[in-house]
Amino acid sequence: MRISLLPLFILALPLLEIAGFVVVGRQVGALATVGLVLASSIAGAMLLRYQGFGVMARVRAEMDAGHDPSRQLAHGAMIVLAAILLIIPGFITDIFGILLFLPPVRDLAWRLLKGRIVLATNFGTGGFRARPRDKTIDLDDGDYSRGDDHGRGPDHNSPWRRLKDD
Repeated sequence: MRISLLPLFILALPLLEIAGFVVVGRQVGALATVGLVLASSIAGAMLLRYQGFGVMARVRAEMDAGHDPSRQLAHGAMIVLAAILLIIPGFITDIFGILLFLPPVRDLAWRLLKGRIVLATNFGTGGFRARPRDKTIDLDDGDYSRGDDHGRGPDHNSPWRRLKDD
């Protein structure tokens, strides 16, 4: 039976962040520590905005060229995660957030994760295609009722009936 370490890490993270505040506060002072936390939060919000638009442009370019945009989408998700980690107060989350903003780290993470991700699309060599529609049913006003047919029964000439016969 395999035990996941994620719940333990989530419980330990606030304690580690508090310890980080104490260590940094001892070295640079309380006011500078608060300033660093605020600066990292502002930087995370700004990086999310600017990097997010860049990723979306790269995803659009990949789709327009008919290529698979999954790598760019994964990079976009990692940038969002990195910005969230920077916005969360704490130095440990800031370290992971800064690392995720680096493209070589994102490439490494993508190489490790892409085998576990299943991408279900209609993506082919010609790019994304609309799903072909087999049949279209066009109803006139008289072909549709809301059940208030007042005892007339089903209309055997209805297109819905003809669909089963085809």
